Amino acid sequence: MFDSLRKKKSDDAVSLDMISKQRRYESLVRALNTDIYRYAYWLTGNKHIAEDITQETFLRAWKALDSLKDDKAAKAWLITILRRENARRFERKQFDYSDIEQDHLEDVFSGSNEDHAEQYLLRKQIGNLEVEYREPLLLQVVGGFSGEEIAEILDLNRNTVMTRLFRARNQLKEALEKPEVRGRANG
Repeated sequence: MFDSLRKKKSDDAVSLDMISKQRRYESLVRALNTDIYRYAYWLTGNKHIAEDITQETFLRAWKALDSLKDDKAAKAWLITILRRENARRFERKQFDYSDIEQDHLEDVFSGSNEDHAEQYLLRKQIGNLEVEYREPLLLQVVGGFSGEEIAEILDLNRNTVMTRLFRARNQLKEALEKPEVRGRANG
């Protein structure tokens, strides 16, 4: 009799733990799905691949949810999983490389054609940055991460991250100030 009571209590505890894990996971997905997808899209430049690696990121997050000790670090934790998942894509398959066309990105905030042209130009110039500069910039601008968080995500020294952010902004500024680039935005 005591064994069956102990087993019942044990089963109840497992059920409560699973319900708690499910709620925590669902909360995490609701809160961060958009940010994770947005960053995946910036990394891949492809809606379908971004959806796939976002889904895989959350699948891996479910499996490893117990390793997330601080919910405040969830976004950085998920970005790290996403970056690794994106890297796995290249380990599994060789892709044809081409310039990423990002003119199909939908911008629901700007209204005029001039705004659309400027945003397209900005995206294109960000896409032209070397990966070592583009990635920290995207993590800061798209992901909203601090220099310290970016350093942790990219496994770099904070000073290195801050230098790369500074250089990324300067390269972007220089590229956007070129007369031929400005002419394209206005033409």
